[in-house]
Amino acid sequence: MFESVKARLEKLLRDHSRSDPRAYMSALREALVEAKVGVATMRSALVKSEEELRREQRQLTDAERRGRLALEVPDQQTVILAEQFARRHRERIAVLERKIAVQRDELVLAEREVEEMLGQVRGGSTGAEAADSLRAAWRDIEAAGGDRPDSGPDDERLRAEADSKLKERAVEAQLAFLKKKLRER
Repeated sequence: MFESVKARLEKLLRDHSRSDPRAYMSALREALVEAKVGVATMRSALVKSEEELRREQRQLTDAERRGRLALEVPDQQTVILAEQFARRHRERIAVLERKIAVQRDELVLAEREVEEMLGQVRGGSTGAEAADSLRAAWRDIEAAGGDRPDSGPDDERLRAEADSKLKERAVEAQLAFLKKKLRER
C-alpha cells in the first residue's frame, strides 16, 4: 500500500517540479494524508501478525503437551501426530517471526517518509515560494476578472501591507488545514 503512495509522490515531484507551488503543496498534502492512512494500515497489519504469532505459539505449546501425554500412554500414532503438528507450528512461527521483522522495518521506513513529507508541508510556503504563490494568486484573481489594486510609486507601503496581509491569511489557512488534519487522526 505504501508503495503506491510513494509512487504518487514521485510522480508529483516529477510532474510539478515546484513550477506551481500551490498545486505542488496541495498534491503534497493529499499524498501526506494517504501516507498517514498507509502507515495506520501497516500498524494494523503488524498487530494482526503479532496476534497470529501468539496464537501459533499457544498451539505449539498445546501440541508439545499432547505429545508428552501420548508418550505416557503408549500410543505411537498419537505421538507421531503430535510431533507433526508441533513441527508445522514451529515452521509457521519461524515464518511469522520473519514476517513481523519485515513489517516492523517497513513501518519504520514509512514513518520516516511521512515525517519528511510533513516537514516539507510545514516549511512549504516560506520565502520565495510564498512570493511566487502570491503572484500566482494575483494572476488567478486577474484571470477571473478581479482587479489588483493599482498602486503607484507613492503607494508602495500599501502594496507591502496588502502582501503582508495576504501572507498572513495564507499562513492562517494552512495552519487551520493542518490543525483539522491532526484532529482527524
